Amino acid sequence: MESMANDPASNMQRGARIALTGMMVNVVLAAAKISAGLFGNSYVLIADGIESALDIAGSAVIWGGLKFAARPPDETHPYGHGKAEPLAAGLVAMGVLLASVALAIQSVREIFVPHHGPAPFTLVVLIVVVAVKEFLYRVVMRLGKNVESTAVQTDAWHHRADALTSIAAFIGISLALIGGEKWYSADDWAALFACAVIATNGWRLLFPALHEMLDTAPRGEIVSKIQEAAASVAGVMNVEKCLVRKMGISFYVDLHVGVDGSISVREGHDIAHRVKDAIKETDARIADVLVHVEPAM
Repeated sequence: MESMANDPASNMQRGARIALTGMMVNVVLAAAKISAGLFGNSYVLIADGIESALDIAGSAVIWGGLKFAARPPDETHPYGHGKAEPLAAGLVAMGVLLASVALAIQSVREIFVPHHGPAPFTLVVLIVVVAVKEFLYRVVMRLGKNVESTAVQTDAWHHRADALTSIAAFIGISLALIGGEKWYSADDWAALFACAVIATNGWRLLFPALHEMLDTAPRGEIVSKIQEAAASVAGVMNVEKCLVRKMGISFYVDLHVGVDGSISVREGHDIAHRVKDAIKETDARIADVLVHVEPAM
């Protein structure tokens, strides 16, 4: 049997805690970057700070979605509230795409507006930001992959995108400082590149969320493990139509098994229960199994 690390409710709570931690870190970093950008004459740093501020809203949505998804099934939601998890991820991805467009428009405007060069101290701020954000990305992505949560992985990519935009900002500011007045616009071009990175990540994060909301069949070994578990039950002659769908970080299975057509209804019912138990023992994330018993051909 899988360890309790795969318990869906526990995983949802862990994901929510991670999102909350990321939100608090983003509050500090966004304030630092926007302040440094304003006092250091760097639009790319201001844009980077705005992106971090958007991450705060994104982490809040992820946190709320995971908390809601962790609720147990009720009369109106017999399959639980797991769909709130990909829905939250989809909303955040859409927000990222819209923000990238708005920031890109402003970046283009800044390219044609004369302004002072950036201050050297802004580079120190960016070095700290990149280190913190890359660390957060690795921690959050590890959890997201372990629990197979689209929302948590979306939150992780926010941190990686923020690190990449900060690297772009570092390069742009460095060019502006080294090249002098003729290179002051490098800061704004870096901001434009940062917008492209943000948009790319928003686009790639949107599709997994949409696939999950549309009940796209999960990939990986979970389906083969389910089939093997069902086939191992005494009395099962074949396994057909193994359908698996993901609800948040839980899985629901519909399965057809073939049995000897001459056995009683009671015997067929008992086999179905043993199949259900065997499948649920393979992975704690499997919330329910619907077994259809039919005579083997």
